[in-house]
Amino acid sequence: MRIYLPEDADEDETAAIAAAVNAYVGARMQAQAAADEDAGDERGWADRRWSYAGRIGDVQRRRVRVPRYAPTDPWTASGRTRRMR
Repeated sequence: MRIYLPEDADEDETAAIAAAVNAYVGARMQAQAAADEDAGDERGWADRRWSYAGRIGDVQRRRVRVPRYAPTDPWTASGRTRRMR
């Protein structure tokens, strides 16, 4: 995606362009999140396990490796974080 900004844009035009880009990116992220949620059971932890490991690190102040066979439901997986090394 390319964005062309006029060199003589005033503050109002710049704000309008920023708002449009923000809305576009937000809609794309929501669409991707919905697609990821629909494919979540098929994908398992293929794409999400590293972010989940980072979240565990932030909350529990330790590094873990989320195994590929971990439950894909975050609530169930959160109950098993002590088993992850």
